[in-house]
Amino acid sequence: MTMKYAFTNGKILDGSRDMQVQTGRCILVKNGKIHDIVSDTTDLSGYTKIDLKGHYILPGLINMHVHLAGSGKPQKKQRDNEKLVNTIMSTSLTRAIAYRMVADFAKDELLSGVTTIRTVGGLGDFDTRLRDEIKAGSKIGPRILASNQGISVPGGHMAGSVAVAASSIPDALSHLKKSEQQKVDLIKLMITGGVLDAKEKGVPGELKMPPEMVRAVCEKAHADGYLVAAHVESPEGVRVALENGVDSIEHGAKLTDEMVKLFKERGAFLCTTISPALPYALFDRSITNATKRSAELTDIDSITGSIEKGKAADLIVTAQNPLKDLKALRNLEMVISGGRFIEHPKIKKRKQVEAELDKFL
Repeated sequence: MTMKYAFTNGKILDGSRDMQVQTGRCILVKNGKIHDIVSDTTDLSGYTKIDLKGHYILPGLINMHVHLAGSGKPQKKQRDNEKLVNTIMSTSLTRAIAYRMVADFAKDELLSGVTTIRTVGGLGDFDTRLRDEIKAGSKIGPRILASNQGISVPGGHMAGSVAVAASSIPDALSHLKKSEQQKVDLIKLMITGGVLDAKEKGVPGELKMPPEMVRAVCEKAHADGYLVAAHVESPEGVRVALENGVDSIEHGAKLTDEMVKLFKERGAFLCTTISPALPYALFDRSITNATKRSAELTDIDSITGSIEKGKAADLIVTAQNPLKDLKALRNLEMVISGGRFIEHPKIKKRKQVEAELDKFL
């Protein structure tokens, strides 16, 4: 059965670089895709009309850096993530509970207006499993570009939890093969230390993965058609990553002229994060040191990221103009994704996290 909807009486923000509010237009959606954007005087026979009541409609948000195993709840100190994950994954019951938790976190992303996420390290094959269940309609959540577990090294960032500890190049390539068999969308490397497992100053940026391992994984991944993202938190880490084939730097370091030149030469991009771990805002700061363009960078701009004919109807509706005040995105009127309409979505909010985010507004 063909599902046809016409979003009328709205103010359109189309997601383009220099977008301006468009009025007097309506968005036609057919079977989950944008069929056309037409004048509001067009005959809409055959379409179910949805009156936006003068609210703003814009592309769904894209979260480029997600670990679905994390709740976002602020903590004062690190946990033993390897021990925790080993316990969680040790029995079928605890795995089932963990998977449900991951699915709930993904649903929270969607209810927050995020219609596409890119995961960069997760529990087992949970991310690809959930991606496929959402595609099939058996779970509610955003579109997922999934990496599953990343590749780290013994003593490296998140080794034994959301990344495997590869002790050699053959080990790393073996995990790469396993990831490909799980039909991941990208590969994730953990090249330097990180905030979540740093116990002393300087560790987050310490080079952990040998350059030759980085190169071996990147060369094989590229040969097999995969992009490689890398956790990096120091200038040295950025240099090693880019010189050996990494496609995106996650977190990064203070840019230098040399770094900018390397990014340009390699055609790589920097996935900035406001903090390497904003939910961990209560950590000791002396230790941590701490939309359309997103779609283009992940090679899905032909699918989503802007309001254009033929793209997925990944849309959100706000009462106020988010171009004037980003806080308008905190209270959504509607989320449209995968053919679903969610009105007045509600999620549990983290006041401490919002307070940290407010500092950037």
